Amino acid sequence: MGAGFYDVLGREITNGVLRPGSVLTLEDIQARFGISRTTARDGVKVLESLGLLTSRRRVGLVVSPRPAWNVYAPTVIGWRLTSSHARQAYIELTQLRIAVEPEAAELAALRRSGAQADEALRLAAQMRSLGEAGRLEEFMVADVAFHRVVLEASGNSMFAALADVVAEVLTGRTQHGLMPETPMPEALDAHDAVAEAVAHQQPDRARAHMQFLVDEVRAALEESPA
Repeated sequence: MGAGFYDVLGREITNGVLRPGSVLTLEDIQARFGISRTTARDGVKVLESLGLLTSRRRVGLVVSPRPAWNVYAPTVIGWRLTSSHARQAYIELTQLRIAVEPEAAELAALRRSGAQADEALRLAAQMRSLGEAGRLEEFMVADVAFHRVVLEASGNSMFAALADVVAEVLTGRTQHGLMPETPMPEALDAHDAVAEAVAHQQPDRARAHMQFLVDEVRAALEESPA
């Protein structure tokens, strides 16, 4: 299986198959996946860097409780969104978006460069074309790029650093069937409105329409089966 074995272990930890306090050893991992000690050690370092495992002398590799996980790491987000706890992960991530993205949109309207304004308008137009055509995979790519440019245009480096987090959420929503076959016209209109407000430096309008977008995601989650 090679270096990708840590993906299996990461999914098992975030899904609760390997529970907090469970102990692994390099020898166990080598035997299970048929890999060398060096490969096992390198993969374990990845899981340790993500907070999923802790190495303890004379004990082994101990599975960490959730509070120790690096929940902002895109890899961890991806694993959580494919676990049996995906709904809770989506709720938490949506709450993060609600807290951050309207503020980011308001700041973007005040601080964006000309190139960022043009890019937001271009991406909003592209999203409408792709969304109305039902080309969801391509729509998702444009949607990710749109939210990234707004976060970056905010001029807040911490907001910009969340772009990969938002990308994982948007990608997961499409891949796990939480998007309608055709995006809601109101959502397409709101993306247009955010882009126009950012371009025309209308901060209140940018915030309001981004608030609509993240509230729409929350409403969709509340309506979906548990």
